[in-house]
Amino acid sequence: MAIQFKIIEHVAVVTLDAQPTNNTLSVSDLMHLRKTLVACQDDEQVRVIVLTGAGERAFCCGASQKESSLPGRGHVAGSLKSRETEAEEGGYTRLFDLSDLDIWKPVIAAINGACLGGGLELALQCDVRIAASGATFGLPEVRDATIPAAGGVQYLMRAVATVHAMKMALTGEPISAEHALRIGLIAELLPQENLLSTALDLAVRIAANGPLAVQSIKRLALQAAHMAPRDFASQAHLHWGLLRDSLDHAEGREAMAENRSPKYTGA
Repeated sequence: MAIQFKIIEHVAVVTLDAQPTNNTLSVSDLMHLRKTLVACQDDEQVRVIVLTGAGERAFCCGASQKESSLPGRGHVAGSLKSRETEAEEGGYTRLFDLSDLDIWKPVIAAINGACLGGGLELALQCDVRIAASGATFGLPEVRDATIPAAGGVQYLMRAVATVHAMKMALTGEPISAEHALRIGLIAELLPQENLLSTALDLAVRIAANGPLAVQSIKRLALQAAHMAPRDFASQAHLHWGLLRDSLDHAEGREAMAENRSPKYTGA
């Protein structure tokens, strides 16, 4: 099974494990990944998700070669169907787009090795990215006379300055982890042996906060980024009011008054 999954306290660790093919993903792998992420969102025990790749060679290098042939049906017909139906008919690319899943729990990408094509598109949809020193990043699609199909160019332009994003997308050339750190594509650069432990430590620190507040912050960040100040301030005030009446908010105030660590339940 190419998608490995385990829960450590309040942290779900999802591992892409197809090492013989540099963790490329088949249609069934992508469907399994999507179902796993949805299950994490719906599981109240899970507060943070860590996404990583097995081994040291690759985080993910996109779709497996056996899935990369042209689909048997026309693109327009497939694009009007569900992602799953289109994938069953050979059009797999929309499965890399996770935006329809409504994953509001934070996702940390712990990037080991090559993070290319659809793999980078997955990483760009994570909220925090950290990487091992040997990692590489790229959108090589233009070299095959095509483009990133799951919004990779647009996600990259939101993650780094336009000049860096356009250089990567137009040349198709990979960049090193050191370069990725300089341009802000990743938040932290680590020795390979410290990568997963650092990701888990970060996840635990996030999971210690109010679960509903954490998800509200992510939802506001994604849904209100395009809004004018008056509108995003209104949305922030709405979420603040909802959280003000939560049991967790009351627990946080009591814990502060009693000088102890809060015990949040997500209620």
